[in-house]
Amino acid sequence: MATTLAAVDLGASSGRVIVGSFEGGRVTMTETGRFANGPVSVQERCGARLHWDVLRLWAGVLKGLRTTVRDAGSLDGVGIDTWGVDYGLFDLDGVLTGNPASYRCTRTEGAIERVFEHLSGEAMYKVNGAQVQPFNTMFQLVSEETVHLQTASRLLLMPDLFGYWLSGRMVAEMTNASTTGLVDVERRAWAEGLCADLECAFGIPVRRLLPDIVEPGTVIGPVRQQVIELTTPAGAPTPLIAVGSHDTASAVVSIPAKGSNFAYISCGTWSLVGLELPNPVLSEASRAANFTNELGVDRTVRFLKNIMGLWILNECVRAWKDGGVETSVAQLVSEAADVPMLRTVVDVNDPLFLHPGDMAGRITDLAQESGQPLPLTPAEYARCILDSLALAYRRAVREGTQLADHPVEVVHIVGGGVRAKLLCQLTADATGLPVIAGPEEGSALGSLLVQARTVGAIHGGLPALRQVVRASYPTVRYEPDAAHRTAWDAAEKRILG
Repeated sequence: MATTLAAVDLGASSGRVIVGSFEGGRVTMTETGRFANGPVSVQERCGARLHWDVLRLWAGVLKGLRTTVRDAGSLDGVGIDTWGVDYGLFDLDGVLTGNPASYRCTRTEGAIERVFEHLSGEAMYKVNGAQVQPFNTMFQLVSEETVHLQTASRLLLMPDLFGYWLSGRMVAEMTNASTTGLVDVERRAWAEGLCADLECAFGIPVRRLLPDIVEPGTVIGPVRQQVIELTTPAGAPTPLIAVGSHDTASAVVSIPAKGSNFAYISCGTWSLVGLELPNPVLSEASRAANFTNELGVDRTVRFLKNIMGLWILNECVRAWKDGGVETSVAQLVSEAADVPMLRTVVDVNDPLFLHPGDMAGRITDLAQESGQPLPLTPAEYARCILDSLALAYRRAVREGTQLADHPVEVVHIVGGGVRAKLLCQLTADATGLPVIAGPEEGSALGSLLVQARTVGAIHGGLPALRQVVRASYPTVRYEPDAAHRTAWDAAEKRILG
């Protein structure tokens, strides 16, 4: 009999519920619900703030699961993955005290400087191995209203928040917990000393707020029947299973790699570019390069760099539509192929691109400052963004291999970015490595694979899970064009000065 599982996959721009059916060493996936997501701006006493509309997301999750039950009849398991770092606070009665803030909110401005006035960045990195980003949970907590923290009983990261509403149990799944900057990445546990230092310096009751950590593959508990009627084929309540609840962790599980000498790009709103390693890299050189060590499934480490991603192009499309110019990402990627390569490039990790707004105007400003030709049409802006992303991927792959002393023979791209064929080819050209693109729904697929193993539908480690991916979904291979290598070298010098 087939094993039927559901993946709740929530991204920063959309959410989806996807059902996976496992039989004969293969999996088929069917989408049963899709709904929009995005931060909502609210004018508060302290200024404009961006929040997540969690109740709208929760309604989308429940609707998708109900559709699943209608179509499939029963479920052997459910898993949840989302983006990292953001959280909700709960009171003593287990009630959410307010809408969680978005990582793109400006409230964290200056938080990094405040923390480093009290704590050593060098010493911190040796424990948490975390890339310094203003939206890390640690810096969000320093920016939180004191009264909210003092009256809260528990902090739950986004996938754990929805998992609590489904199961009634409060836990922190390891892969997402590692995005907080509060985990000891060698011990795979909360960093007690770092939490104590934050409490001493800022009065934040960090350790009191944090729930117990569980590893991917843990059965958190049964889905509460009073929330939604989910049962297994045997009639028992459907288990909620901890997966790689950081969407990148699940996406990396879905990479159809045959060995270990690969780099990956989980390409969507963000681009997460890195390596899968057995141990963290905690060197001073790694800290200086701002690489992060996020924890993965089966006690792996995702040694990676966050790159701004297709968010920049998506924001351009949104702004142009608001201005009456009808277009789409797919159309612009197609049109960008006819624009000369590397005419204008920018640093996509410039902090200018973090917050919502006029991305095209910001690109124009950076191009003007560096004396490059100014993009004039939407296709020219799209080409600038795609070239600049490929250039950032090139640097991240090269730096990662050097810092980890880990050879790379191929780059795997998973996620929605695999649809952007031009970006895949540019990545091959920029890195000088073959690119294998697919699968597209990497995060949902990775979640389903971990669930399937937990309920006994798959046996073995990551190689066994990836064999199922290779048997189930085709990929596209892009070979690098060596003729363009000099042009990419010159473009990189332009960016780096």
